[in-house]
Amino acid sequence: MTSSTPSAPNRQFEVDFNGFPAFDVLSPADQRLPFVFNSPHSGRQYPESFLAASRLDARSIRRSEDAYVDELFSHVVPLGAPMLRAHFPRAYLDVNREPYELDPKMFDGRLPSYANIRSIRVAGGLGTVARIVSENHEIYRHRLPVEEALSRVETIYKPYHSTLRRLLAQTHVTFGHAVLIDCHSMPSTVKCQTTDTRPDFILGDRYGTSCNSDLTDFAFETLRSKGYSVSRNKPYAGGFITEHYGRPSSGLHALQIEINRGLYMDEATHEPTAHFGQLFHDLKDFVRELTAMPDAGLVADSIAAE
Repeated sequence: MTSSTPSAPNRQFEVDFNGFPAFDVLSPADQRLPFVFNSPHSGRQYPESFLAASRLDARSIRRSEDAYVDELFSHVVPLGAPMLRAHFPRAYLDVNREPYELDPKMFDGRLPSYANIRSIRVAGGLGTVARIVSENHEIYRHRLPVEEALSRVETIYKPYHSTLRRLLAQTHVTFGHAVLIDCHSMPSTVKCQTTDTRPDFILGDRYGTSCNSDLTDFAFETLRSKGYSVSRNKPYAGGFITEHYGRPSSGLHALQIEINRGLYMDEATHEPTAHFGQLFHDLKDFVRELTAMPDAGLVADSIAAE
């Protein structure tokens, strides 16, 4: 899968968001890998109007942010894989949800009939427009106009997913298959449900339905060989992105990776720690090994795909 020739990345800006890009694509000059990396929750541009509408201070509102995950995976671009990354914060809009998972109690005005108002994620306050950040901290002082939520979906959510679909489609056409690595982080307090331990990584493949099991197995063993503790699907099996884009029978594979924030940052100050560099290099080695695994099992099953 790999090539030894590096290439300079091209940065493609997408969709204006308060005077800066809502997201962008970092692309190698020549894509040499059938992989697409996605960092949907690492955005850290908080508009003043959003902060003014929040009851949280500028530090507290970052508690659900996957801080620095885009930087931890930035090495994938010189290797020959594109990376899509958000600049808008997860607290503002969560693209790892259905487009209209919305809580009617948050808004003034009636939501459209097609909105999913009864999902578990909406009930927990973590819909497409979230009501809380982690640890159950309410975001907003007052109810929002319903038009505000719908505008965020139309102007940011839909273009983001359109861009992700394009990247995967182009990769699939070029290589005959495509692998989406959806990159996230988790609080250091997260525990495995079965062992009560706090894993360094959690791999989510929707219990084997979103990607070929060989890919998950290889990722699992590679991370463990580097001395990290790894869990599969518990407590995170993958969100909307993993479930929606993973179609192994068609040669489309999606694997979610959750990284324990305690490995690389101070969760109180949101500042990187001295261990950031070591994790960066370990992830770089991990990606090199993952992208070099044999293609067998990743190419579409022509019978199943028909």
